[in-house]
Amino acid sequence: MSRITSIQVAQLAGVSRTTVSFVLNGITGMGISEETRNRVLAAARKLGYVPNAMARSLASGSTKTIALLMPYGDHIHVDVDAYLPRFLAGLSAACHATGYKVILEPVKESHRPGAFLDLVNSGRIDGLVVLNPRKLDDGHLHELAHKGFPLVVFGSNLTETKSMCAIGIDNRSAAQRATEHLLHLGHERIAHIGFASDDYQVVRDRLDGFRLAMETRGLDVRPEWIAFADYSAQSGYEAMRKMLAQPSRMTALFAGNDTVAFGAMAAIRDVGLRVPDDLAVVGYDDIPLAAFATPPLTTVRTEPFKEGNDAAATLLGLIAGNPVDGLHSRGLAPLIVRQSCGASAPNIEKPN
Repeated sequence: MSRITSIQVAQLAGVSRTTVSFVLNGITGMGISEETRNRVLAAARKLGYVPNAMARSLASGSTKTIALLMPYGDHIHVDVDAYLPRFLAGLSAACHATGYKVILEPVKESHRPGAFLDLVNSGRIDGLVVLNPRKLDDGHLHELAHKGFPLVVFGSNLTETKSMCAIGIDNRSAAQRATEHLLHLGHERIAHIGFASDDYQVVRDRLDGFRLAMETRGLDVRPEWIAFADYSAQSGYEAMRKMLAQPSRMTALFAGNDTVAFGAMAAIRDVGLRVPDDLAVVGYDDIPLAAFATPPLTTVRTEPFKEGNDAAATLLGLIAGNPVDGLHSRGLAPLIVRQSCGASAPNIEKPN
C-alpha cells in the first residue's frame, strides 16, 4: 500500500501543501484560521496520514517530546485518580533524564475516534504512551503501529509489532489471587465493583480474574453483585449502596481499585455495618492512603512510578530503533494483607 503524502492531504483539504505543513507541525502565527486548521486535521485523519518521522527529523531534528494519552479524560480530577500522578512522575523522570519532554493528553470520550491520529499528525511528538485504552481503540493503535510510529500501550493485550509494545502487570492473575484470598477466609458471597466501565481491557482483566476464582470453586457470580464505577470514591459509594439495598447481601467485596474501595467502605459504614466484621473489603493498587484507611485496606500492590518509568524506557528504546522482544509484563502483583479483609478471624455464615 502506497504511503499517503502531504500533497494528498492538501488536495482533500483544499489548501496549499505549505498550509498542511504549518498545521501538522504545530506552527502558529501564520494567519491560518481555526476552520482551516480543523479541515486539514480532518483530511489527514480521513486519509490516515502520519508524518514521516525520519524526514521530519532530518529537516528539523527530533522533537525530543513524547505524549501520554489517557483515554478517560472526562474522569480525571485531582480527587479521583491516585494512580495517575505517580505513573506520570515515573514516566517524566525517565524522559527528563534523557532530555525528553512529556505532553499530557487527556482524551474526552466524545473526541476519541481521531485522538490518536490527531496527536501524531500534529508533528509535536516522537512517540506515544497510551494508558488503559478501550477495546474500540485497538484499530487506531494498530493503524499507527502499522505506519511505524513508536507506541507503548499500558494495560492492554494487543499483539505487538516492531514499533508497538504492550506492557503491564498480569491483572487477571492478581485479581484471581485477591479473590482466592477472600475465598480462603470462608467467603462465598463476594461482590465486585470495577473501577471503570468494562470497555477497558484492564477492567475486564480484573473482572475475569474474579470470575475465574469464583467459578473454579464452583460458585455463581451473581449479576446483581457486579457493578462498574467511574474511578471515583463517590461512584464506589453509590454502587455499594445499591448493592446493600438488595434483599440478599454479600459478605465480601473485591474492588477494582483502592479509591472505589474507599467509597464502598463509607457506604458500608453509613448503613450501620462494619468492615470487616459484617463485610470484608479488598482493593487494588495499594495507594499511599490504603495503609491509613479505617480499617487499613487489604489490597493488590502495584508500582505506578516504576510502571511509568518502564513505559518511558520502552518507548525511548523504540524511538531509538531497538526491537520489541515480546510482551513486557512485570509479572504478578503481590497482595498486601491488612485488617479490612478480616484475615485474623472471620466467622462467615454460609448461604442457605
